[in-house]
Amino acid sequence: MDVIGGLPVLQVLLVAVIFLALLMEIKTGGMGLGVLLGLAAAGVFFGSQYVKGLVSLYHVAIFLVGILCIAAEALLPTMGLLGGLGVAALLYSVILALGGDFNAVYALLAAAVLALAVFALIVKRLPSSRLWKKVVLQDESTSARGYVSAEERLGLLGREARVLTDVRPAGSILVDGVPVDVVSEGAYIEKGERVRVVAVHGSRVVVRKADAPEE
Repeated sequence: MDVIGGLPVLQVLLVAVIFLALLMEIKTGGMGLGVLLGLAAAGVFFGSQYVKGLVSLYHVAIFLVGILCIAAEALLPTMGLLGGLGVAALLYSVILALGGDFNAVYALLAAAVLALAVFALIVKRLPSSRLWKKVVLQDESTSARGYVSAEERLGLLGREARVLTDVRPAGSILVDGVPVDVVSEGAYIEKGERVRVVAVHGSRVVVRKADAPEE
């Protein structure tokens, strides 16, 4: 039974297992299960391809360098550089082992999709490692944690105040002794003039001269 371009199903499944093991190890961070599963799958995969004459020690070395780079990323603050190089090395070595042509790329994509699908099913059951927390956003900007969106100052609507600084078109006014950043509706307004708040859009407060006619 063959897959894309005549590549055996077994080879694609083994690559999928390698990817799944890598994702599991990144998620768990040293639990060992991902390492053992990945090494077993990689051994069978590269061994079978070596017998066919499609793999050399050079390809295996590239694969191992990729693994080392990803492992180093978990320990060193490289901002993802080593991790990115490691993933690139792994993909390159697997593509070469699959034949190094477009069919190999298609097979690689199929294996990656399969691995991600299986990983998505089990990800919630696995503990999270430091590396996983580096590559996946964990925090939420919620109001409970002190994060709020721009305050709607609807209470300012219709209020009159004196201009604290020239508004051209941005400046500030003084409301109940508190400076408020505002923008002019269009006309330049000098310091000391009285203005009226005519619109509030989030944190954007729009004013016009108090004696200006309503539109």
